[in-house]
Amino acid sequence: MPCKQFLIVLLVVFNGCSLAAKDHSQVQTQSPSLNSIFRQVNPAVVEIVGILDQARQENSSSQSVLGSGVVISEDGLVLTSSHVVHSADIILVRFLDGATSRAEIVSSAAQADVALLQLNSVPPDLSPALMGDSDTAEVGDQVLIIGAPYGIRHTMTVGYISGRRQSQSPCPSMTPFEFLQTDAAINQGNSGGPMLDMQGRIIGIVSRILSRSGGSEGLGFAVGINSAKNLVLKNDSIWIGFDATLISGDLAKALNVTQEAGLLVQKVAPGSLADEMGLVPGRIQAAIGDRHWLLGGDIILDIQGARIRPSLKNFCALNNIVGGFTSSSNIQMTVLRN
Repeated sequence: MPCKQFLIVLLVVFNGCSLAAKDHSQVQTQSPSLNSIFRQVNPAVVEIVGILDQARQENSSSQSVLGSGVVISEDGLVLTSSHVVHSADIILVRFLDGATSRAEIVSSAAQADVALLQLNSVPPDLSPALMGDSDTAEVGDQVLIIGAPYGIRHTMTVGYISGRRQSQSPCPSMTPFEFLQTDAAINQGNSGGPMLDMQGRIIGIVSRILSRSGGSEGLGFAVGINSAKNLVLKNDSIWIGFDATLISGDLAKALNVTQEAGLLVQKVAPGSLADEMGLVPGRIQAAIGDRHWLLGGDIILDIQGARIRPSLKNFCALNNIVGGFTSSSNIQMTVLRN
């Protein structure tokens, strides 16, 4: 079949919605005990399963990504990690009593690894956790982590804030954000769970660890709650819902790309903007050197007229374009198909 180029255009229009969160303050003469904080916040902590329906790909089956999250509003808004849900076909949320609900992504900031979900059904008497002020957190403060490490639900670990780390980006225009470093035990499955201060308020959303063994080695990081609010609660950001990887050189030539580089679409989440635009994901598993790819999907040649090139300057320019998309943006992409 001959190669064809398609221009995909989407005018995105949403009804306006307010995601304003109320500030809460709590005055106490002494900090509550660890077990009282756990009892207070634990019902708001949820287990999240992002199901990747690989059945549409050749020689593959469904897989899942396990994480945690925390309910922050009575109408069912949930904060979690972007990498847990970003490319999921189905998002399942499990509550303390074992009840489950599906959820949809409201917004996602992949660069800071934080996402906002909306529950499809909200359990009665749901008590959300309170958000604190991460700007007041100091090195040496005691903190709690609640989540589902390795799927062991509603596990609490305790530690201290070891440092405050500002994001380091090669693109100066990217929105800065802050990580709170901790020695509290964090393992696979904790991602997206809350970091709490000694008043039981959320000061961070667990993101990642640095580890040589793959398990906790005392180097864990949570996105500061103030950064999370700025990125996914206050901004008019949108979730496009696809993963792509840059291809250039010989691989681009082998796939008949007639320019320096392109973005090979790997996954498209059902119901996302990318899905509505008609982007086609890869379906054929292939190993090239030590890397694994999904071939057969669209190759994006330009976004808003900006051609894909294999350079840092181009990456930063594209990041500015995509990061500037809002609910009223007219999004245009040119793709190479078949």
